[in-house]
Amino acid sequence: MTARQDQQFSPLPDVGRWQRLIGDARPVERLQAAYQVERGLRDRLMAAPREARGQLYTAVYKMLFASLPDHPQLSRPPADKARRVASQLAFLAPYLDGQTTYLEVGCGDATLTFAVAAKIAAAYGLDVTPELIDTAGAPGNFRFVPTDGTTIPLPDSSIDLAYSNQLLEHLHPDDAATHLREVRRVLRPGGRYLCRTPSRVTGPHDVSCYFADEAHGLHLREYDSASIRTLFRDAGFTATKFLLVVRGRRIAVPYFFLSGIERTVMQLPSPVRRRLARNGLVRRLFGLDVLAVG
Repeated sequence: MTARQDQQFSPLPDVGRWQRLIGDARPVERLQAAYQVERGLRDRLMAAPREARGQLYTAVYKMLFASLPDHPQLSRPPADKARRVASQLAFLAPYLDGQTTYLEVGCGDATLTFAVAAKIAAAYGLDVTPELIDTAGAPGNFRFVPTDGTTIPLPDSSIDLAYSNQLLEHLHPDDAATHLREVRRVLRPGGRYLCRTPSRVTGPHDVSCYFADEAHGLHLREYDSASIRTLFRDAGFTATKFLLVVRGRRIAVPYFFLSGIERTVMQLPSPVRRRLARNGLVRRLFGLDVLAVG
C-alpha cells in the first residue's frame, strides 16, 4: 500500500459526528474494512464493459453482503427499519389507490413493497437479487422481477407509479440513462416516477463520507439537480419537479433556485461544506426527491 492509499483509508477528523448523524455504530476498523471492500467492488464495476455489467451488479452485491455481515442493510434494528418504511409509505401515499400498479426499482428486502401492496392492485419489486426478500411472507399481489441492473422485464405502459430510493447513485454512470429510458417505457402515459437519490452537494453519502470528500465506494455517481434534470429530459420524461417535504407538505422547489444555491455551496471550502451537510434542514433542501412524469 502506498502512502497515498494509506492516507485515503485514514478516517477524517469528524468521523464521529458523521456516525451520529447517520446512526452508524460500527467501530472505525469496520468502517475501514467496508471502505476497502466497496472501493474494490466499485473499481470492478467502473472498469467493466456494458455487456459484463449486467451479471456483475448481481455478483457485486452478493460479495458485498457476504464480506460485510455488519453492513447496515443487514444489521439495521427492526424498529429503525419500521420507521423508514413508515416514512416512505407516507411519502408515497398521495400517489396510491386501489387501482394502482406499482413498481419499486431496487426493492432490497421488499419490506416497503409489501406494505404498499396492501393498498394497491399490484406491486412489483425489481432488484438484482432476491437474497434479502422473505418470499414466503410475500403478499399475493407481489411479484419479484429480476434485473441485470438496468433493464426492466415488464411490458410497455404497464406501470402507474414507479419508485426508487437510493438507487440511481449505485448505477454505473453510463447505465443511468438506460435505466431511466426503461422506467419511461414501462410507465403508462402520464405515469409517475418518484426517484430519491442523495445530492453530491451534501455528500458523499456512502461509506466514503468517513474518509473523503467525494464518493469512492458503491455510490458510483452522486448527482446534483442540473445533472438529474438533464438525465430525465434526455430519457423522454415530459416534466421533472424537485420536491421538498416539510412537516408532511410537499413543496416544489424551482429548479433555477435550487441549482443556483447548489453552485454557491459547492464553491465553499470542503470543511465548511461538510459542516453544512450535517444540518438537517440543509440535507432536506438538497436531498433530490424527483417527481418525473412519463
